[in-house]
Amino acid sequence: MYTTEQIQEQLRRIEEEEQVRILYACESGSRAWGFPSKDSDYDVRFLYVRPAEWYLSIFDRRDVIERPINDRLDLSGWDIRKALNLFRKSNPPLLEWLQSPIPYWEATGAAERIRALSPLTFSPRSCLYHYLHMARGNYRMYLQGEQVRIKKYFYVLRPILACLWIRASNTMPPMAFQELADAMLPDQEELRDVVEELLARKIAGDELDYEPQITIINAFVEKQLAELEHEAPSVPNAPSTQDEQLDRLFRMAIKEAWGG
Repeated sequence: MYTTEQIQEQLRRIEEEEQVRILYACESGSRAWGFPSKDSDYDVRFLYVRPAEWYLSIFDRRDVIERPINDRLDLSGWDIRKALNLFRKSNPPLLEWLQSPIPYWEATGAAERIRALSPLTFSPRSCLYHYLHMARGNYRMYLQGEQVRIKKYFYVLRPILACLWIRASNTMPPMAFQELADAMLPDQEELRDVVEELLARKIAGDELDYEPQITIINAFVEKQLAELEHEAPSVPNAPSTQDEQLDRLFRMAIKEAWGG
């Protein structure tokens, strides 16, 4: 098990080795989603900025830092310019990182300024398609047949519940699985009981390997996939991008991190 201090020490080491400033870091994956098992990895994601001179080049340069420390701790980060270009396209993983319930590092105001712009750049349709594609792919790969990989139900249910949230509110869904389930399954008591039992087993550390298919969950998934496929094209698209504001945010992030 890693402490926040140990993860922060690894982030400081990355700053020294790469000559960058880390602006924001958080947990992503099952720990942030609220269904970790006892041996779940730590999936740390971060945003960083390099000195201004680094960006003044005619050459494309690598804009990702990856540090798989060992089989339990994985650190990966995006350069702020890459992150802002993805942000203007309403990139769901980035939007999730920015609202992670497990932050490790927030050194400047850059992350908060990006959050403040989120309502102006959020695309309900783009994000719904992202989660729909994830749910459909995981369902097809893991949950067909009489015996299925039981823990994969969470990797289908969570994106479906995220789609339902977007369809209902046109806003970014929360990361926490429990919050999504409470909001999107209020009237489905039998289904919720089954899901809650499965969640308790996963958190308790049960193996959750191959088991018989859970009929009630499969029926719910198939119904929602069909409905969401039909309704997705009518979900609102992104508003106009805020390019000037993002440029200012980019320049401010460099100045804050390095001075000047």
